[in-house]
Amino acid sequence: MNADESSLGRCPKCGEDISEAWILVEYEKDDGTEGVWSECPACENVVAPE
Repeated sequence: MNADESSLGRCPKCGEDISEAWILVEYEKDDGTEGVWSECPACENVVAPE
């Protein structure tokens, strides 16, 4: 990962860091916070980074 890429968090399935480049969907939750679904570059699952 490059220093200029922001991390979204880690994959809840394998623990790999996920950068913003892997975002698939950004959305607003019912409570007003932002949610993100992304693809994990390591295990290739669609996840909500933690």
